[in-house]
Amino acid sequence: MKTAILGPAQRAEALARMAERELDILVVGGGVVGAGTALDAATRGLATGLVEARDWASGTSSRSSKLIHGGLRYLEMLDFALVREALKERGLLLERLAPHLVKPVPFLYPLQHKGWERWYAGSGVALYDAMSVSSGHGRGLPVHRHLSQKRALRVAPCLKRDALVGALQYYDAQMDDARYVATMVRTAAAYGAQVANRARAVGFLREGERVVGVRVEDVEGGGDYEIRAQQIVNATGVWTDDTQALIGERGQFHVRASKGIHLVVPKDRIHSTTGLILRTEKSVLFVIPWGRHWIVGTTDTGWDLDKAHPAASSADIDYLLEHVNAVLATPLTRDDVEGVYAGLRPLLAGESDATSKLSREHTVAHPVPGLVVVAGGKYTTYRVMAKDAVDEAVHGLDQRVADCVTEDVPLVGAEGYKALWNARARIAARTGLHVARIEHLLNRYGSLTEELLELVVADPSLGEPLAHADDYLRAEAVYACTHEGARHLDDVLTRRTRISIETFDRGTRSAREVAELIAPALGWDDDQVEKEIAHYRKRVEAERESQRQPDDLTADAARLGAPDIVPL
Repeated sequence: MKTAILGPAQRAEALARMAERELDILVVGGGVVGAGTALDAATRGLATGLVEARDWASGTSSRSSKLIHGGLRYLEMLDFALVREALKERGLLLERLAPHLVKPVPFLYPLQHKGWERWYAGSGVALYDAMSVSSGHGRGLPVHRHLSQKRALRVAPCLKRDALVGALQYYDAQMDDARYVATMVRTAAAYGAQVANRARAVGFLREGERVVGVRVEDVEGGGDYEIRAQQIVNATGVWTDDTQALIGERGQFHVRASKGIHLVVPKDRIHSTTGLILRTEKSVLFVIPWGRHWIVGTTDTGWDLDKAHPAASSADIDYLLEHVNAVLATPLTRDDVEGVYAGLRPLLAGESDATSKLSREHTVAHPVPGLVVVAGGKYTTYRVMAKDAVDEAVHGLDQRVADCVTEDVPLVGAEGYKALWNARARIAARTGLHVARIEHLLNRYGSLTEELLELVVADPSLGEPLAHADDYLRAEAVYACTHEGARHLDDVLTRRTRISIETFDRGTRSAREVAELIAPALGWDDDQVEKEIAHYRKRVEAERESQRQPDDLTADAARLGAPDIVPL
């Protein structure tokens, strides 16, 4: 299989090709579900297109807890089918589809009551492990174990002694959500899908009652394209209702947004060898290992303000700090917080049970001929959502279509990853990079690491780390634009890398170095470089200001103080 390259030339060519002839399926929305739907359709042999108004995964799909998990708390709700489905998907991702991107992660659940709680929680975790193994894809993770208070404090010395009487430790998995989506888009393109970001759907084409295409605005180059397709799939997440409004149809269900925020703190602020899962009065709180950092989250509050830039308020930050500090021997303060990010979950609000055709967690509907809507769900089960959406769309195609095969289609970078991992010391010796750098690259790019190393061979200066974000090589910034579809400085600092949340300066000190690195790949002149740097700094300052505000309304107003990206 030829690896797809998503550079500026490929984007322009994809838009032109989509407008040339009618597609079988056009997917609107480049988050995890949209990207998964495009991959599913392309691997069934369908002529497929994918358009995204902003950057790949720029909405919910880059702002999650970054967990691939079965949903342990759903067992308490007796939703066994959902947990079983999610555990199967977790196993597939770990073992077959994306072993380079999805990794096991341990969690410690502190017990606060003697006797009954260990039996109650232990039974749930044992069932969780058993369901994982029974799915046929769960043997790669260690099973849970019971710990005494003394052993638990040895594993997680950060905890207050009086915060637990013992603990359970179990395993789930995690990934870099934005990187996962970008990799999936490249995989879809490798199988023939035409894909374009910064291409906004501004209207639907209709013939009578039937939707026959989408009018797409090229946000970067200007101009409109009419892209025709036998079936359109609306996979726009929290924007589902807005997209539906473009055809003047009242949807069979509605999607409301729930805001979740996360804090990022340095690794040395929490002394633990394991992640933590804590009960709150409303839900659960995670403390998740994240490289040289921890992610603490999340909240769950209604949001009906700006969807593109959800803002974290001071009250949100205080809520997380208060709850995590309830169990930490050395409490976190505002000064410990490197990064803050806010995302919106798309939650279904159906008008009747009949609209929920497939499960409580996600819904697929065919509101008008030619248009399929998929909404709800969770990141872990994106592949199932994509399959259901394409299955529904296939009913409207006048051709015989193969069944879904994505259970057996690894993402680009997966094939050969384990062999390269075994050879990492030899690769380090060959390239002159430290073996830790090679491990970092392999866990971000898999076997595509060789493409990135070719850039270093051509220009050895790209093998140096970024001056103010030394977890990342200079080559990674360039590769983001030449191969991964990044179009702006914000795309590189926020999604292709996570510099925007992993440094105390939020990436502002790296902005100039990165902008100058990527300028040749994107054809920028000096004026555009300065615009990109100024925009990024204004965005960071607006976010900082929003995080000083007391509530959602004032935080939203502050965040909107920064303009959107200036087109090229």
